[in-house]
Amino acid sequence: MKKQPKVQTFGFINVNKPSGIVSSTVVNKIKWLSGAPCGHMGTLDPLASGVLPVGVGNATRLFDYFLEKEKEYIAEFTFGVTSDTLDSSGELIAGGRVPDESEIVAVLPTFFGDIMQVPPKYSAKNVNGKRGYDLARAGIEFELAAKKVHIYGMELLSRVEGKGDTFRIKIRCGGGTYIRSLARDIAEALGTKAVMSALLRTQSGVFTLDKAVDFSVLEQDPSPEELQKLIIPTESILPFKKIELSEKNAEKIFNGMTVFVDDADGLYKLYKDDSFYGIAEVANGKAKAKTKLC
Repeated sequence: MKKQPKVQTFGFINVNKPSGIVSSTVVNKIKWLSGAPCGHMGTLDPLASGVLPVGVGNATRLFDYFLEKEKEYIAEFTFGVTSDTLDSSGELIAGGRVPDESEIVAVLPTFFGDIMQVPPKYSAKNVNGKRGYDLARAGIEFELAAKKVHIYGMELLSRVEGKGDTFRIKIRCGGGTYIRSLARDIAEALGTKAVMSALLRTQSGVFTLDKAVDFSVLEQDPSPEELQKLIIPTESILPFKKIELSEKNAEKIFNGMTVFVDDADGLYKLYKDDSFYGIAEVANGKAKAKTKLC
């Protein structure tokens, strides 16, 4: 007999991940607590902390509707050093100068908009069926292709107190951006080297740090009832309108058919018997069920 989940309402838990643990540790904890399939929406490096949205149950089927949303980070870049991992967790090698604040302020806008970025070799990027970090740890030489990412804006916040070589920068970017690569590329534009020495994700789409649940709360093994209160229902955070269907069209669409509607092209929340059923897509006056949750 299939094991029944401990929670009944699926959705997302917005977790404040601490530095020093991998994202899968958070996912596995929620999976154990909920008894449901789980997955995170955009990994955070072990060094990084902050917003880590975790999908619980069938909410994981809707990741594609959230992944490309804007993200915000507070990063610390340490100049005059480099490492194989592009962050301070690797072996640090001195090299290059420490720029002044005015130089950093001047160079940041040159990275705004669409840019081509080479991911770090120590990343989960797939290379011929192998993870980049596995190849890098094995000492195997390989190259990763540059990919297009979007930077909405960056702002130099301050020089970190007591660390003359380290600066705190706010970054707003699209999905898939590697902040470690930004540290490398910004430093290169200034004729020096840098690593990411700290990272806090303050926002991932609709999920923000001020509303995140500390991982320590999950470590206290909340009951299924307590865990249920932490789950944000998927339908409440999807930025789509509800599609209204006649009884006849509803019957057709739930049987996999396409129906004619008067709604504008786009995505809509689809309900069956007042229960959230999934996502409907309208194109050229015709609607169909695009992603089902049941």
